[in-house]
Amino acid sequence: MSQPKVTVLIPTLNNPKELEIVLKSLNKQTWKGNLEIAVVGPTNDFGKEITSSNGAKWIDDKGSRNRADACNVGIKEINCDILLFTDDDVIPGEDWVEKLVRWFQREEVAGVGGQNWAPDSDPLLAKVADVAFGAKYVTAGTRYGKVSKGELIEIEHNPGCNSAYRKEVLDEVKGFEPGCIGAEDVVLDHKIRSKGYKLWFDPESIMPHRRRVPPALFKQMKNYGYVRTLANSRWPELRSWSHLAIAMFPLLFFSAIMSIACNFIISQSSELYLQIPVILAITYLSICWLGAILGNSPHKNITTLFLSPLMIFCAHFYYGIGVLKGLFQIYVGAGAAAGLGIQIDDKQRN
Repeated sequence: MSQPKVTVLIPTLNNPKELEIVLKSLNKQTWKGNLEIAVVGPTNDFGKEITSSNGAKWIDDKGSRNRADACNVGIKEINCDILLFTDDDVIPGEDWVEKLVRWFQREEVAGVGGQNWAPDSDPLLAKVADVAFGAKYVTAGTRYGKVSKGELIEIEHNPGCNSAYRKEVLDEVKGFEPGCIGAEDVVLDHKIRSKGYKLWFDPESIMPHRRRVPPALFKQMKNYGYVRTLANSRWPELRSWSHLAIAMFPLLFFSAIMSIACNFIISQSSELYLQIPVILAITYLSICWLGAILGNSPHKNITTLFLSPLMIFCAHFYYGIGVLKGLFQIYVGAGAAAGLGIQIDDKQRN
């Protein structure tokens, strides 16, 4: 692959202003090889005109109801050697394509991705969320602490906003899982690894990706918990103890509130009703602060570190609510098949 043909695919939905920023950034790439930029979205999307005016290819999503199906339409219509994925709300650095494509000189690289952090222009709460997501011990952001510049790290999953794959591998696994309403990138990577291929993480590849802020962030976290639980049910290999344990978090929180209330309501109650929740709360805060301090977010400062435990708590709480919703859906409702259909959206679009 001395001269690979490279394509960047961007799924979009009614987000023309931010999409234009993405396209303008991609048009400034330092990669001088064969590069195509493609956008997939609905026929009547305002992003279609923006795409054409920026020299990119527009692909009609053929009525797709979710990101997975839209991306699959794009995968089938694109002819390339390496296919990169990103979102319509990112700000790619000028060397983004070059940094990812360089690794495909290695035969063992079927796919590679990198970090994603809030851009400097994001508001304070977005940067606090950034610090929270990158904290060690308490979030999935622990992999972002594995910074070893100049070298790859084998990984199970890369974010959909900053990833690249050999096109032949995507074709072999038949792309994303059809109808997947969320966690589609997790399932895709699982399908690829199940075929014996290896995925890698490049700490030097960083994608500025706009963070949600409350209350949209809370809805996003609840949706993450919900769709990941449904995916875990359909693909048991994706399960881990942490996904189920976090379902206990909202229950423990309400139990702690009831315990504290009992200390004041019941006239002769034991002090343990108050002491145990307080001790657990202090321990939790300490772990959150330590994880945030040791995390790898570029937005760490006194303010964001101080506020990070509150954001971590909210992430745990709402993700846990989503997990409980998913478990209820699986065992009481329509089952894991509820994870197919119309994409769950938590973003305000214009």
